[in-house]
Amino acid sequence: MLKTIVAILAATVFLVAAVAEVSAQDVLMNSAETINQGNIKLALFPTVLFGKNGGDSLWGVAGRAGYGLTPRFDIEAKAGIFKDLKYFGVDAEYWLFHGGNANVSVALGAHMTDSRGGADSSGIDTSLLFSTKPANRLELYGGLKLAFDSVKNSDQNVTRAHLVPGLEYRISDNLDFLAEFGIALNDNSRSYASVGLALYL
Repeated sequence: MLKTIVAILAATVFLVAAVAEVSAQDVLMNSAETINQGNIKLALFPTVLFGKNGGDSLWGVAGRAGYGLTPRFDIEAKAGIFKDLKYFGVDAEYWLFHGGNANVSVALGAHMTDSRGGADSSGIDTSLLFSTKPANRLELYGGLKLAFDSVKNSDQNVTRAHLVPGLEYRISDNLDFLAEFGIALNDNSRSYASVGLALYL
């Protein structure tokens, strides 16, 4: 019961932080394994969105707060805060396959993006993740991340696509180090790099 209350409070904090007068983009920052049933995940990741077409790079922070609902299913609130851009949403992940040294999961979520330039949007996002363990504490993962946005007050629809290689290293039973690089696959996307820690309670 206490873990459930903490999970709800953590999700609320992430959403409130995202609505603050600052700014965000989503990151994966997890392997294909879901959060253990009954466990809480709190994670924070300094992130850079690389500039494109002569534009400046944006530095900010992304975060996640999640809860393992079953041995194969979790839910996470997520937020990203950058200058003039903020992102917040929620997604659910299902662990499709666990066999030998391979894991596959799929996630589906919804989000809102607030841009100070006026191009606010909302939409759905999905990802497909594969991970493997080359060493006891090290997990390598790769994912395809897609987001389908509708820009407010317009007929414009935007698709963002990223190919995401990353790694997760277990520092201790409750703490993981993560790093990933998001490779933009279309003109509507920005490549990014993210690194940080995930705490499990």
